[in-house]
Amino acid sequence: MAVISLDGVIVADTLLHQLIDEGLVLAEGYAPVTRSVIGMAVRAGAPKPDIGSIDALRRTLLQAQSIGYSPSVSGEYLTTELVQRLGVADQVRSKCRFVSGGVGAAVARGELEIGFQQISELLPVPGIAHITPLPPEVQKASVFSAGVAASSTDAALARSVIKFLASAEAVDAITHSGLEAISDRRPASARAYSQ
Repeated sequence: MAVISLDGVIVADTLLHQLIDEGLVLAEGYAPVTRSVIGMAVRAGAPKPDIGSIDALRRTLLQAQSIGYSPSVSGEYLTTELVQRLGVADQVRSKCRFVSGGVGAAVARGELEIGFQQISELLPVPGIAHITPLPPEVQKASVFSAGVAASSTDAALARSVIKFLASAEAVDAITHSGLEAISDRRPASARAYSQ
């Protein structure tokens, strides 16, 4: 049996709180560091649907021939909450497809007209474009937090890394990866997601 030693942990905030409660992560040093938001992508060269408002998103979903979603939080939200909130669940259910091997790759191959997943997971995929966040009114952000492992051999170093990740100095690198830094106070419309 291999023993894995680690100093720091970055996971979904709810999971990190559970790890703290179980004594696997120290409460001291805990910090929320990023938000991950859901975006839509199309194949490179395809028309760029507008999802800048709730009405535009509703129209795009109704007009799409095929819609992909991931098995993660974004896919669960799309299928169990968002389409119901938009009042289009019955009209789009038959066009929606669960994709386990990556929504962006399926969109790039032309298997799906549009796909929804965390922006940070879509950005590195070649062959897709027009990666656009959901409108703020219907966006679901997931917070990721960092903590020091209870088994850390260098807790001070782990705390310093976490402090850096939660600082303004890390904002550009975090944003470039398609995530939103918790310390970034700019409005979402001022952030640019590049591919």
